[in-house]
Amino acid sequence: MSIKDKWLLPEGIEEVLPPEAWRLECARREILDLYSRWGYELVMPPFIEYLDSLLTGSGNDLDLQTFKITDQMSGRTLGLRADMTPQAARIDAHPLRRDAPSRLCYVGTVLHTRTDGFGGSRSPLQVGAELFGHAGPGSDVEILSLVLETLSLFDIADAHFDLGHVGIYRGLARDAGLTVSQENELFDALQRKAVTEIDEMLAVTVADSGARQRLSALATLNGGAEVLARAHKLLAGAGHGVIEALNDLQAIAGQLQQQYPQLELNYDLAELRGYAYQTGMVFAVFVPGCGQEIARGGRYDDVGEVFGRARPATGFSTDLKTLVNFSRREFGAQASAIFAPDIDDHAMAAMISELRTQGETVICGLTGQAQGAAEMGCDRMLVNESGQWVVRSAK
Repeated sequence: MSIKDKWLLPEGIEEVLPPEAWRLECARREILDLYSRWGYELVMPPFIEYLDSLLTGSGNDLDLQTFKITDQMSGRTLGLRADMTPQAARIDAHPLRRDAPSRLCYVGTVLHTRTDGFGGSRSPLQVGAELFGHAGPGSDVEILSLVLETLSLFDIADAHFDLGHVGIYRGLARDAGLTVSQENELFDALQRKAVTEIDEMLAVTVADSGARQRLSALATLNGGAEVLARAHKLLAGAGHGVIEALNDLQAIAGQLQQQYPQLELNYDLAELRGYAYQTGMVFAVFVPGCGQEIARGGRYDDVGEVFGRARPATGFSTDLKTLVNFSRREFGAQASAIFAPDIDDHAMAAMISELRTQGETVICGLTGQAQGAAEMGCDRMLVNESGQWVVRSAK
């Protein structure tokens, strides 16, 4: 790299400059205050951990996204976190070890080896909330409600919710007797809504015609509220696990819409984000102008088992930079500032201290500096009038 290029950053890695950094910080403070009012406690997991800890549960899907290095002290492989959800699960399962439900939230940079759906960045500023220790629909509804309150905080309009449930596909695959490889192959085809390919695959792998029809129907079960009614008809005859999952999804949606009557929900029973580790309801949030989801989450029970304590869990995550980008609010509006001249004066120093105590921003001039108050972003300045320091317009 030539000298003139040494300032460049790797592709997908960005720094945040003023005033955008202040906007993000103000948004971070407000979102954490919101989560605190809901009872979510802030945790600050380390940026780096042993790899086998990071890649458990939900982390399994992140193997290719995780930067790996060797720890010079232990010789073990370390990972730079690509997602904070597994870290929150570890904290709940081991350091906290509570019997009551735990509500945890976090904000921090995560690092990806490749760009993902959050704005093409490899260093999203991940925000998330996780609820451990409760298995009923109520905790899923709470997480979805918190997502809605987050969108309201940022005044993000026209948000579109997609809901699904991995238990439906898992149950149908089990009823049909699919092997693990067949289940994964069919899963990939379902994500692409490749109906012809799905039918051809099922004709070879599933002997029972009813099981074939139910699996094939998944690719068509997407749309509004009518989808759940259609699903009950098309999936009739499935095993208990499938019907239980469908009823669970219906209960969650019903409770959520009681709280938010104007909310329109979309259902896609073949869209199974995080299928490898999710165990129940899954969801994603979309907004116009963005081809990828801006928030995602769902239920991932027993993820803490590898840490010695299996607990029900549900949660969501998003990217703070993306939220601010789509927000119609103006976070961190540029505050006015007062310029103080470079004069050694005790009375002026006392005045500066008093102004700062009152919440004012005071920028002191430096000997020999280039330019003055206006270039420093100051709209006012301290001037001495008849022996008294007063604040006057800098214009």
